[in-house]
Amino acid sequence: MTAEPTTAEPSTAEPATTDLNDLALPGFTWRPLEPSDAHDVFTIMAACELETLGSVVIEEADIVGDWQRPSFDIASQTIGVLDGGRLVGYAEVAKGRRAEAAVHPDHRGRGIGTALALWTQRVSRRDGKGLVGQPAPEGSAAEALFRGLGYEPLWTSWVLEMPEGKQIEPQPIPDGYAIRAADGDADHRAAHEVIEDAFLEWSDRERETFEDFAANTVLRPGFEAWNLRLMTDPAGDAVGAMFVVKAEEVGYVDKLAVRRDQRGLGLARALLVDGFAVAREHGATRSELSTDSRTGALGLYEKVGMEVTSVWKHWAIDTSDQA
Repeated sequence: MTAEPTTAEPSTAEPATTDLNDLALPGFTWRPLEPSDAHDVFTIMAACELETLGSVVIEEADIVGDWQRPSFDIASQTIGVLDGGRLVGYAEVAKGRRAEAAVHPDHRGRGIGTALALWTQRVSRRDGKGLVGQPAPEGSAAEALFRGLGYEPLWTSWVLEMPEGKQIEPQPIPDGYAIRAADGDADHRAAHEVIEDAFLEWSDRERETFEDFAANTVLRPGFEAWNLRLMTDPAGDAVGAMFVVKAEEVGYVDKLAVRRDQRGLGLARALLVDGFAVAREHGATRSELSTDSRTGALGLYEKVGMEVTSVWKHWAIDTSDQA
C-alpha cells in the first residue's frame, strides 16, 4: 500500500486541536474504519496502484489479513476520510511504527494526503514508538509529499518478476531434504519460527507472534494448503519456509526464509523453484516477489532471471521529539 498525497504544497503544521482524530479537513468527515470498509479501502488502493504502477497488485484479502491480526486494533489504529458517504482516503498505523495510507486519485489536491500523514505521526507519538514510516514508489508524488514533510528514506525495496514463459533452472537439494505443504498446527508454527528467525536478522522490529503470522497466512481469506511450503532436513526438522499466493495470473512469493545454519546449500533457490512451480500448477502464468536493501538478496533473484519491475523507498520520520 502506498500513501497518495495532495498536489498542493505540503504543510507540516498540525491542526490546532487536542483530538488525535481531528483531521481539520473542511468539507469532509472522518471516522475510524470498520471491518466492513475493507472493500472500499481495496477500491482506493487499486485505483492508486493502477495509476502509479499500471497494474493492481493489492488484494482485498491482504487488507482483511492485516486487520484481523490480534495485535491490530482497527478502532484506534485506523481512520477514513469520507466525501458524503463515499470513502475517499484512509490511513492505518500498526504498532505505532508501520503506516499505510492512500487517497483516491480523483480526490487529490484537497489536503487529504497531508492530513493523513500528520495523523499517522500523532498515532506514533501516542503509541510511543518514536518512528513512523511507509513505502512509496520511487519518483512518485507520494515521495515528494514525504520529503516535504521532513521524512527520510530508510531503505529501498524492489518488486521483481519472472516473466511469462521463463522458469528458474531446477535446483537439486541435498539427499534427505524435502519440500512439501505445511500441514497442521505444528508445521504452521515451525514455518513461522523459521521465517521470523531469518527476518529478524535484518529487520528492526518486535518479533511477530504466531497469531499475527497466522492472520496473514493460514487464516488469510482464500488460503489453501499449498500456499505455505515447508522444507525439512533428513531428521524432519524445518529448515526453510515460504508463503506463496496466487492473485489473478500472478504467483506471488510473500515470504521466503532458510534457517541460518542451512544456508549455502541452494535451499532458498530450491524453495523459489518450488513456489513458482506450484503457483503455475494453480493457474499462474508469471511470478513475482519483493525484497529490500536490508536483506542483500537482490542479486540472488536477478541471478535466477528475475527482472525489477518497480522500485520503492520506505520513508520515515522521527516522532519521539515532536510536541
